[in-house]
Amino acid sequence: MFRYFFMLVCLCFFTACERVTDQSESPDPLGDFALGYSVVVAPHPVAGPMSRPATDDEWIAAVKKALDQRFDRYTGDKLYHIAVSVDGYMLAKPGIPVLLSPKSALILNATIWDDAAGVKLNEKPHQIAVIESLTVKTLIGSGLTMSRRAQLENLSRNAALSVERWMTSMMVKKRWFSVVSKRAVR
Repeated sequence: MFRYFFMLVCLCFFTACERVTDQSESPDPLGDFALGYSVVVAPHPVAGPMSRPATDDEWIAAVKKALDQRFDRYTGDKLYHIAVSVDGYMLAKPGIPVLLSPKSALILNATIWDDAAGVKLNEKPHQIAVIESLTVKTLIGSGLTMSRRAQLENLSRNAALSVERWMTSMMVKKRWFSVVSKRAVR
């Protein structure tokens, strides 16, 4: 029993030490990328089982805000547009702390457009699935410790970060955004 308690304490400690991606610091270069538009749609998002409700407009506003905050920091020479479709979500309801605490999740598809060429950089939309950030609050259960709105914003920020990571990997693999950053090749 003591061993399980010790593992839980260690998990909480390491979770508290988690590095949060600070958007106030300058981002790793993303070639010649500059955000033109971020377009978010939620034509028919599917709510997971036992999910808290959220409207299409709430998802559109939250994901657009997160994308704009993350990508407005880039000051490249060429405009690109990010198009995102919210396809599914699960906003955790209150459960039994630690034992039965459902996690929140978001599924979306992303497409990047080159403004000057007027073409998509990826032929098929790239599907991204994210879960809520692991913190002490979410370990106990985000349904108990966070409002529906806070869960929605947390997932939206994580989705924007996942889009950024995917774009960085595509810059290296497929030479998106012309210039490949030395820091991105790590």
